[in-house]
Amino acid sequence: MRPMARVQRIALFEREVRERLSPSSLELILGRLDVMSEGQRETRAGGDLYLGSTMLTLALGSLAGVLRDACDAACAQRLARQLQDDGVALTRLKAIAAKEVERLAGARPKGISAEAKVRSQGSRVFVDIDVEATF
Repeated sequence: MRPMARVQRIALFEREVRERLSPSSLELILGRLDVMSEGQRETRAGGDLYLGSTMLTLALGSLAGVLRDACDAACAQRLARQLQDDGVALTRLKAIAAKEVERLAGARPKGISAEAKVRSQGSRVFVDIDVEATF
């Protein structure tokens, strides 16, 4: 066994490696999502509301021809974590749900509240967005 090397100098700065979605990969993902929405308008306490949900599904295997990464379950888990933690990505995903509200309600809402949950199963990534809108 070799003896441990003695440190003569130390680094002033510590380096950190961060992983994030590239802007082009986010555009690619948004373009390949399957969108399914349900909901309805109703009147509550004199107000016109829309309550519903939008489910976005990405079959990661559909991107195998354009991604360097393996489009497997481990990659889907990493992608789900990235989407959940990336503010820009969440805003873009919620915007899809907002367009669905307008489509299903037949009118542009005054305000929208949305909560997104991202998960993976196998090589698929699911984004469930619960939406409440006022008119």
